[in-house]
Amino acid sequence: MDKLWEANLKRYDELVNKCERFERKGKTVPTTTANGYMFSQLNKAGELGIRFSPHVQKQYMEAWNSTHFKSYGAVMKGYVLVPEEMFSDSDQLVRYLNESYDYVMSLPPK
Repeated sequence: MDKLWEANLKRYDELVNKCERFERKGKTVPTTTANGYMFSQLNKAGELGIRFSPHVQKQYMEAWNSTHFKSYGAVMKGYVLVPEEMFSDSDQLVRYLNESYDYVMSLPPK
């Protein structure tokens, strides 16, 4: 594992630990899940993707100057790539994770 991945895994764990309604899962592919849906993931490049509704995805991609999140070379439907510089704002990222959790909880259970 490279240093960026390890550093971002630590940041990701710290973010998820600040959220009381869910926990991190996965050993090789760290994720959060709820209601049968994955809603955040740290890929093997150390990039964070968060799932949002289609309207919110577009809004955040424009606001963050970002794009769709990819994992193992595949575009993850519904996920936005969180820019590296945003990792420093943990309070805002906790809000985004909770927003994503609320979104997947609004979907029919799997």
